[in-house]
Amino acid sequence: MMLTLFTMLGSLALLMFGMKSMSEALQKMAGPQLRHALGAMTSNRFTGLLTGSVVTASVQSSTATTVMTVSFVNAGLLTLAQAISVIMGANIGTTFTAWIMALGSSFDISIVSYIGFFIGIILIYMKKHRYIGDFLFGLGLLLLGLTTLRITGQQMELGKNPDVLAFFSSFDKDSYWTILVFLLLGGVLTFCVQSSAAVMAITMLLCGSGAMPIYMGIALVLGENIGTTITSNLAALSANTQARRAALAHMFFNVFGVIWILCIFYWFVDAVVWTVDYVGTNLLNQDMANMAMDKKLTFTLAAFHTGFNVINASILIWFIPQIEKFVCWVIKPKKVDEEEDFRLHFITAGFMKTPELSVLEAQKEIQSFSERMQRMFGMVQELLNLSSSIKNKDKNTEADFNKLYTRIEKYESISDNMELEIAKYLENVSDAHLSDDTKGKIRAMLREVSELESIGDACYNMARTINRKYAAKEDHFIEKQYSHLHQMMGLTDQALTQMNKLLGGRKEAYDVNRTFNIENEINNYRSQLKAQNIIDVNNHEYTYAEGTIYIDLVNECEKLGDYVVNVVEARMGTRQREA
Repeated sequence: MMLTLFTMLGSLALLMFGMKSMSEALQKMAGPQLRHALGAMTSNRFTGLLTGSVVTASVQSSTATTVMTVSFVNAGLLTLAQAISVIMGANIGTTFTAWIMALGSSFDISIVSYIGFFIGIILIYMKKHRYIGDFLFGLGLLLLGLTTLRITGQQMELGKNPDVLAFFSSFDKDSYWTILVFLLLGGVLTFCVQSSAAVMAITMLLCGSGAMPIYMGIALVLGENIGTTITSNLAALSANTQARRAALAHMFFNVFGVIWILCIFYWFVDAVVWTVDYVGTNLLNQDMANMAMDKKLTFTLAAFHTGFNVINASILIWFIPQIEKFVCWVIKPKKVDEEEDFRLHFITAGFMKTPELSVLEAQKEIQSFSERMQRMFGMVQELLNLSSSIKNKDKNTEADFNKLYTRIEKYESISDNMELEIAKYLENVSDAHLSDDTKGKIRAMLREVSELESIGDACYNMARTINRKYAAKEDHFIEKQYSHLHQMMGLTDQALTQMNKLLGGRKEAYDVNRTFNIENEINNYRSQLKAQNIIDVNNHEYTYAEGTIYIDLVNECEKLGDYVVNVVEARMGTRQREA
């Protein structure tokens, strides 16, 4: 008995791991295409529904599609309305898995699994086709798990086991209380094992063996639809407001469907049973016509799962704007100053993502990091302007100066934290099985965050230099020096603007010569100012100490320009130039 039990658990584990391997392999093979499909094919609610269905059927995981969709909302690549339509489609696409299980539990497909293993292991060792090999190996594990589960179920003879029959007989199959109990059980089981596919396999095993009535099995299927949404909502707790709303919309979609189907539960189930029997007898004419009723029940479960989700989507697709308003009403935006509060906005914990999706989130976070550094440089420019009011000895100006300097200090700390957190995240991603292209992207992004942190250091160094001059009170720049510094900082700000334009767009559309030209202007102007500074000090236009502080600011601007060029070269994939 124990051997049989562990065989069943092991076959479920094979099934779950096989689906996971298939999903990950397909996402690695078509990662960029999946991302572009979700982003481009959601122009209206119907294309979004179709896209979600096709993508989910392809990757064999509604969780993967939902996670990608929620992450794209988190990254600002999809609107909430687009995400809702894709998630509706994901619920339809996931029913394809049930049909695979119905076939696997009714026919001997073990030979296909061994063929998959043989071809898969050959392709895995061929570097060019290793993802196809991973997919075939995962498919083999899935089919082997289904076959083993079917054989084990036959050996257990659950339909003849008096204890099992007595357990299910203790429930009144015509009572709504029984349906509600099994619906709750399906939700809890799905949440515990984190796989609706595993619970669906158990349900088909029990119904296919004749041990569990079809009404109870379908109630379990309904529970699975709710249980699978709990995971995504828990995972979205660490995401931004829009992502949490998308996860809530997923739960609302399934809960609404369960509520209306319960109102016509027995009539709907009887209609599905009749349809499967009619199609099998009158249209297929062969295997289904001669198949025993307990085998037909597995197809009935799959047909119910598909019919329920298709009808539910057909109803709710017309009410996407209302669903969007509802989830926005339930989940209010957080009232925090995100500019002053260090938090990664796009990299979220709790999601199980593929490397392609993880790289996307890291790129969005780096873009946010870069924009924050340009804002920090703007504060340095403002600090310089405030320092020019030293002669007025205005107490309000002094308070504003100290407040702004404190903000710059805080931004420097934020830049250090962002570098560490993004680098740590990328290091974790690099532990996965990656393509050469993804490895190259991660190396480039690690260089980018390092250079961006250096930009933060340069801004802070300039702020400290300005603060040192301001604290001296008696020292101040002459108008010519302020004019030169403003011009130098203007060039540096142009370089930062070009960098952010690159990080926020596609590198194919970016002209890297713009950055190099600005850098050349900065270098030439730096050399010109250094030469002029020596002349001005000798002419006693200002003191040597003032000249030193002045040139320190000029040099820091030039260094910052070098860091900008390094970021651009890292993103473009070009060789680092000599500073």
